[in-house]
Amino acid sequence: MYLVTVLGNLLIVLAVSSDSHLHTPMYFFLSHLSLADIGFTSTTVPKMIWDMHTYSRVISYGGCLTQMSFFMLFGCLDSLLLTVMAYDRFVAICHPLQYLVIMNPQLCGLLVFVSFFISLLVSQMHNSVVLQLTYFKDVKISHFFCDPSQLLSLACSDTLTNNIVMYFVGAISGFLPISGIFFSYYKIVSSILRIPSSSGKYKAFSTCGSHLSVVCLFYGTGLGVYLSSAASHSPRKGAVASMVYTVFTPMLNPFIYSLRNRDIKRAMQRLLSKTISVPVPSI
Repeated sequence: MYLVTVLGNLLIVLAVSSDSHLHTPMYFFLSHLSLADIGFTSTTVPKMIWDMHTYSRVISYGGCLTQMSFFMLFGCLDSLLLTVMAYDRFVAICHPLQYLVIMNPQLCGLLVFVSFFISLLVSQMHNSVVLQLTYFKDVKISHFFCDPSQLLSLACSDTLTNNIVMYFVGAISGFLPISGIFFSYYKIVSSILRIPSSSGKYKAFSTCGSHLSVVCLFYGTGLGVYLSSAASHSPRKGAVASMVYTVFTPMLNPFIYSLRNRDIKRAMQRLLSKTISVPVPSI
């Protein structure tokens, strides 16, 4: 599953970068989402595979903080990029004649940079709070990685601070992006309903289907696990749900975006044909 995730997302990145027909804002954001997915799943799965291979369940304190830091960075980046992609669909459907003017290369690059900067800020803010908390020397985490909510629940310090941090980070990386996505799709649906032809409505809805599928899968599991852990603790359910948004969702993204997208299919076919047709030099 990890190899499929990495190879599938790398194939999306290579297809977008190698095909000039895909040098558009939508595919620009999709390639960055694929890179974020690779980083997101690479923070947890390789360590889990190594632990299974060596029959070890130990991680150092520094390693745990590092894993949590990158987990927060790429998880928040995923969330913000999905919001940016919703805004891109909003402009494309509601303002089609001004799309290329509004979504110019400078704005696209700025949106990706701001998303990364906010994600880095959230990650470091979360780490700075965790570093100030007190822990026992040897603790057991009921998870397959250093999940931030699990780590905060093991602290010996005041639990009120833990809950405030969890809800604050959840608001920045979850509630605000979801609000932006809902607002974008509210405008999109209102605009689509005014289209007279049914074929036009279907075409407009089809451009948003893949994005909506990924949004529901990512937020439905990730945000639910992160916020519900503050009220109730169920390690088994939390681990299963975490597997969905840390492993399954990054793995399914390339399939969701490529199976119903003719442009991606054609770009992948051209990329594979070029790779196969490259002559091998004789020695």
